[in-house]
Amino acid sequence: MKAKLCAPIIPLLLILTFGCEKPQMNKLQTAKLTQQISDLSDDLNAQIGVYFYDLGTAQEFQFNAKTMMHAASTMKVPVMIELFRQAEDNKLNLTDKLLVENKFYSIVDSSVFTLELNRDSGEALYDSLGKEVTIRRLITDMITHSSNLATNLLIQLVDAKNVTTTMRSLGADTIQVLRGVEDIKAFRKGWSNYTNAYDLGMIMKAIATSTAASDTSCIEMIDILSQQAFRKKIPAGIPDSVRVANKTGSITAINHDCAIVFPPERKPYILVVLTKGIAEPEKAESAIAAISKSIFDDLHRRPSAGKY
Repeated sequence: MKAKLCAPIIPLLLILTFGCEKPQMNKLQTAKLTQQISDLSDDLNAQIGVYFYDLGTAQEFQFNAKTMMHAASTMKVPVMIELFRQAEDNKLNLTDKLLVENKFYSIVDSSVFTLELNRDSGEALYDSLGKEVTIRRLITDMITHSSNLATNLLIQLVDAKNVTTTMRSLGADTIQVLRGVEDIKAFRKGWSNYTNAYDLGMIMKAIATSTAASDTSCIEMIDILSQQAFRKKIPAGIPDSVRVANKTGSITAINHDCAIVFPPERKPYILVVLTKGIAEPEKAESAIAAISKSIFDDLHRRPSAGKY
């Protein structure tokens, strides 16, 4: 009887061992992607920096990822992180209110400057001039509509030096957050905010893995990033049904996007694409979207025996 009872055990173990095994996740075909980015760089006569990290497979890809560029509005993500961390340290509360004023001080000589409404995509906040709004509302406007007014108010609150110091602790070793937005005197001296794709990748990864702040804070930051109004870059290369938490940045001949992408049935991945030297924003947006699409499609292709 014992021999008869033992007979079916082997096939049962095979079912338990192999039948429940999850299919292996695709990895990025890096040679193909490298060629695509190189071709885009040549065709557009531009610098393109890319950083990719797959939280499911730990695969990393870099293309000119250490090339420094003007950060444009991507620097608003580090500002957001610093605000949440200071809130956790009880230095402020996100429900605290700030007076909305259009009056700021240059880091060059402390002279007063103001922001121009027609140069600010976050124009709704100007309706609140002279009124108090919560820090949480300012953070949301800074990220979702890239409000320069909200950004400058918040940088005054937390201090740009603290923002840079915090980024160092997250593994972003070269990003420089020196000042707020539209400080023309500082700009003329070359005192601007700079970053590279790698550092922004470290920052977005820190949010995605809850190392930038607590789980609760990082979840809220991802929620805010997911409400992004500007979707013509990384999100444009991904199906509308896929969640993308991203922050864009652009000034003359500079167009960037950094994102956490949440594809179905696999862990998120980090993608940062920075471009420099493309005068027409539409061409830069199309290039970033094309890179994003290639990565998403590659990760979701049918499994094959091809080499990576």
